[in-house]
Amino acid sequence: MRRNHITAGSLALLLALTGCAQTGDATPSTPVTGTEPSSLSATSTSQPSASMPATSPTTSAPESTATETAAEQLPVVRFTSGQTSIDVTIKPENPTARDFLSMLPLTVPVEEFAGREKIANLPRELVTEGSSGSDPVDGDLIYFKPWGNLGFYYNTAGIDFSDQTIHLGTYEATGEQLELLEGSDITVARLD
Repeated sequence: MRRNHITAGSLALLLALTGCAQTGDATPSTPVTGTEPSSLSATSTSQPSASMPATSPTTSAPESTATETAAEQLPVVRFTSGQTSIDVTIKPENPTARDFLSMLPLTVPVEEFAGREKIANLPRELVTEGSSGSDPVDGDLIYFKPWGNLGFYYNTAGIDFSDQTIHLGTYEATGEQLELLEGSDITVARLD
């Protein structure tokens, strides 16, 4: 029970200090990260005010911080040729994306395919069990199950949902950058 009062009091103090810093006060502020409440509770003895519920700050602040942290921690993979590089943000929400990440680093050939995508042949097939299909859009990196290759989609007009197309991540690149990526010695490595 005492720990709840200390934690609630610490959060109230933190909110008060944050409010002072926003009004132009020269009091230094500490960024709210959701990872340091234990250090604050050890030094604070303030009691929560009667008008402020003790559970409100505790339940809402960590959720938004966790969401922001998750977005910042998505893995980024760089595909590099001698002339350009393209970074792909991988969404490891399925077994296929996680299996792809486990293969890195590697070297693959990249080539044009059908005026719609650049494809890269992998040294082995990826795990697909437990991964659902997708409805790709321009800027998607996908895994095509029947051929066991990656695809950088840049022209998805007329392409609909398919169980054979598994979404791995997204990229931003110009047509020129995609053309410069073509070749036989494209390195693929995780940046983080």
